[in-house]
Amino acid sequence: QVQLMESGGGLVQPGGSLRLSCVASGSVFAIHVMGWHRQAPGKQRELIAAITNGGEENYDDSVKGRFTISRDNAKTTVYLQMNSLKPENTAVYFCAASLKYYNSMDFYRSPENYDYWGKGTQVTVAS
Repeated sequence: QVQLMESGGGLVQPGGSLRLSCVASGSVFAIHVMGWHRQAPGKQRELIAAITNGGEENYDDSVKGRFTISRDNAKTTVYLQMNSLKPENTAVYFCAASLKYYNSMDFYRSPENYDYWGKGTQVTVAS
């Protein structure tokens, strides 16, 4: 079992920045990929960024150059640095862990391929 807890959400003005954190506990040694997903009202959950145990990163095109995923050396905390935020980035942001191994990062674009989820943290971008 893996437990995930997100923090760092809030209200920010357009153009501002936020850093989300996700702390993993439990069987963290079994995690292969950690991902940040978001879900806006009325929309499906979608992957924003993912990072493998080996440090390979993958981003949705809409956030490339503005968002950065990283993790601590113990691999128990994953961060999402979000810069130049836009109103359309308003959503609930979820941290997720996948125990599955696949040799393509495209596999991890699907929320269905994650095994554990946090409860989410709200990010609101508004002036």
